[in-house]
Amino acid sequence: MREIWLKYRLRVLNACRVSENHSMLLWGALAGFVGALATIAFRESIALLQLLLTGHSGSFVEIAKGLPWYMRMLLPTAGGIVAGLFLVWAKRVPAGAGGDYMEAVAIGDGAIPVRHTLLRSISSLATIASGGSIGREGPMVQLAALCASLVGKFSHFPASRLRLLVACGAAAGITSAYNAPIAGAFFITEIVLGSLVMESFGPVVVASVVANITMRELPGYKPTYEMPFFPDVAGWEILLFVVLGVLAGLLAPQFLRTLEVGKAAFGKLRLPLPVRLGVGGLLVGLISVQVPDVWGNGYSLVNSLLHTDWVWHAVLTVLLVKILATTITVGSGAVGGIFTPVLFVGAAVGFLFGDSAQALIPFHVSQPFAYAMVGMGAFLAAASNAPLMAILMIFEMTLSYQVVLPLMLSCVVAYVVARSLDGRSMYDITLKRHRDAEERLRLRGTHMSELIRPAETVLKEDASMEDMSAVFLKYPVKYIYVVDDDERYQGVVALQDLTSWLLDKNDDADRKARDFLRPHFLHEVTPDMSLGEALQLFLDHQGERLPVIANAEDPRLLGVVYKTSLLDAYFRLDRSGN
Repeated sequence: MREIWLKYRLRVLNACRVSENHSMLLWGALAGFVGALATIAFRESIALLQLLLTGHSGSFVEIAKGLPWYMRMLLPTAGGIVAGLFLVWAKRVPAGAGGDYMEAVAIGDGAIPVRHTLLRSISSLATIASGGSIGREGPMVQLAALCASLVGKFSHFPASRLRLLVACGAAAGITSAYNAPIAGAFFITEIVLGSLVMESFGPVVVASVVANITMRELPGYKPTYEMPFFPDVAGWEILLFVVLGVLAGLLAPQFLRTLEVGKAAFGKLRLPLPVRLGVGGLLVGLISVQVPDVWGNGYSLVNSLLHTDWVWHAVLTVLLVKILATTITVGSGAVGGIFTPVLFVGAAVGFLFGDSAQALIPFHVSQPFAYAMVGMGAFLAAASNAPLMAILMIFEMTLSYQVVLPLMLSCVVAYVVARSLDGRSMYDITLKRHRDAEERLRLRGTHMSELIRPAETVLKEDASMEDMSAVFLKYPVKYIYVVDDDERYQGVVALQDLTSWLLDKNDDADRKARDFLRPHFLHEVTPDMSLGEALQLFLDHQGERLPVIANAEDPRLLGVVYKTSLLDAYFRLDRSGN
């Protein structure tokens, strides 16, 4: 059946004179369509479950405010327990190497396990619908990528094409979640793929556009965030947005570190997964008794900050409590994303910064909501290590040219500051790519001084036959290194020469190492040689090791370099470059 389908597909492509690269645009469009449908299905499932549990629909914050206090506690707790049970089930189902869509695209073969993904998505659905403080975009994108993976596997795509199709599905998921097709395409190319290559960027863009068109044509479409008009910014005020970028760059890594602390704290409890998620839900529920704004992913809070007059201490309170609730939810092991919570934290930080600036310089500074809009992008750029995606996302949301200059400056400054601190990222694949890049730079700058090992087969020039024989019997080597009284390298004694002399049954037992010396017979490595230079020397030498001397003027023997160490460094360089 597979062979018949492949032959039919090739025949159609040849008849239409379409290359494989061009056909990927059509497959990208299909991935965009099914990805949008998967996102809509998950969104409607949340709304349906929300209605069944609370009898209301709409904003999670408004629903929480309308519920009695005990329901605010019970729902997140029960949701956490149910989510934990599905996660336990998912752990018993084989996930393979490509469980997560980012891994499937970046290091896997593009295959995403169906049962494992569905069980984790149901777990996420339980957490989100019961008020968990976590984003919904994670499972949305995963399901969209799963649909694309199934299309590719049904069509018997090779691994390279399947990975690209999954990337298209993921881009469709981001686009559908935030109604930002350009940012969705750049999210995949900047974070997941790691580079902008037209062969992959074209299908990803097509998938994003088709997903956005699909969302707009189906009922219930509305912009993710209803952005107010961004005001004109005075020239000097640009400096304030630069300061906001510095602030976001400093705070974003601390926010990510806080989430890691939450994970570590829950990990020490060593509770069963359902109990752990139940405890997380209970803690969020207890917080929501006093501050119901912690329910949900922060989407409604962002819209409120942009359109409502808040007092600064109320924003600060909600910001701190929301960070605590998100840390608890993420730390307990709930499945979901932190993309939207990051946007809220950025908006709140920007709002507080703008409110402070207006208090200090009244009538000369833009309204706080303008700083909230830019703060969203700056915080996202710093947390995701993807400034271009962050710039495009906020621009697409506002569709305002006035926002571009302050947004670009804040996002780039925030990214640079965050990277200079510790390079944390909300996505593991970005961290891996940064580590690989650093390893490549380190290896390219590696010199032989880092690979020198002790030279154990060393004798003085006056070493006797007995000494030389003992070394050759002890070590499986072909050469003994010979040095003078000042440890300066003189050359080698070859096992072949010594063996030949003994087989000739010569009686001169007083011969010394200097009598068998081969000066400059082997290439000599120096500590300042690069990997490439040393490898070239090994290409002319069949042995396993070469001597290392200080330099030509000072030939002190420092040790040896092994070919295996050199090749291992090259293999690591090659692996980190893929």
